[in-house]
Amino acid sequence: MASVIMNPVTNTNSDRSKRKKKKKSMIKENQQSQNQNHARWKSETQQQIYSSKLLQALSQVSLNSPFPSAPRVGRAVREAADRTLAVAAKGRTRWSRAILTSRLKLKFRKQKRQRGSAAAVAAVTRSSRSKKRRVSVLKLKAKSLPTVQRKVKVLGRLVPGCRKEPLPVILEEATDYIAALEMQVRAMSALADLLSGTGSASSSSAPPPQPPPPTSQ
Repeated sequence: MASVIMNPVTNTNSDRSKRKKKKKSMIKENQQSQNQNHARWKSETQQQIYSSKLLQALSQVSLNSPFPSAPRVGRAVREAADRTLAVAAKGRTRWSRAILTSRLKLKFRKQKRQRGSAAAVAAVTRSSRSKKRRVSVLKLKAKSLPTVQRKVKVLGRLVPGCRKEPLPVILEEATDYIAALEMQVRAMSALADLLSGTGSASSSSAPPPQPPPPTSQ
């Protein structure tokens, strides 16, 4: 009887030890994957791959809009750079998946706006009034929160796809997103230097303008 009574206790202890071992192994795997991601963003091969994909994306942007305005060009370049960065991340992180899905959401929103009617516009105005009141209440609640939670909320808004995530997820995504942005800055500055160098070289290699022929009097 004593052995029968002791068996459940030993089983629970063994289950707890197994769970602890699984948690430790998962934490180690997450740390190893994070280190590999950071090392990948710092490698030159990844920067070269991103630069080639970025050049392809920028060429498509320039072909699609032959005579665009300056703000639209800047917005298109920024969207192409962010989209290429998310593709380079291969959807392994929340921020990359959020960037890739944000374009589809914008398309659906535009289609809904085009199909809207006067009744829909009235409903939107009513909902906007109610939302304004709720936003004011949320602002009052945010002011009462401690500074740490406010900073965590701000950080979650800055990282794509992390607005409603807990602090460990936000920190993990933010570290990977910052490393990816640093690689993006290096790649884009290298491309800008390369393009400016080719432009200056082409202008210097061009023959100087010849003086006009003398007019006969």
